[in-house]
Amino acid sequence: MGLFSFLKNAGANLFKSKEEPKVAEKTGTDSAEVIRKQRIILLKGIVESHGLEVQDFDLDLHADQVTVYGQVASQEIKEKVILTLGNVAGIATVDDRLSVVQTETSPPVREAQFHEVKKGDTLSKIAKNYYGDAMKYPVIFEANKPMLKSPDLIYPGQVLRIPHLD
Repeated sequence: MGLFSFLKNAGANLFKSKEEPKVAEKTGTDSAEVIRKQRIILLKGIVESHGLEVQDFDLDLHADQVTVYGQVASQEIKEKVILTLGNVAGIATVDDRLSVVQTETSPPVREAQFHEVKKGDTLSKIAKNYYGDAMKYPVIFEANKPMLKSPDLIYPGQVLRIPHLD
């Protein structure tokens, strides 16, 4: 568990809909609460669209902080859920309330490092920095799928998982 910080204005812009105020207006309810609920649905959808399985999955959203609850099968999935949520524009912090459900056959829990992409970074440059070998960039790319679609498509402010080499 922990609180993870992200650049609020970096990432996928899920919350740019001009329809939000219209929906609230039509329903006759508090627009801020309707928008908050819509954003929670969008955030859940992005996690699910990446195929990240979370049992008893729930989210809460207050301003720019999302709190995530549930159980996952591995540390890798936990970290990917946190990064998926944190790499959304408008989210500044993720409060991690996920637990990793260990079984007898589960590998030992090894937390990955997180790296905030800076201007001029490439996966090769990041791999050279962490592993001493630029050709290890596919390890970082694979560790960040499905959030990354291509090794060439990273942007400043994005946060990436840097797994340990086995």
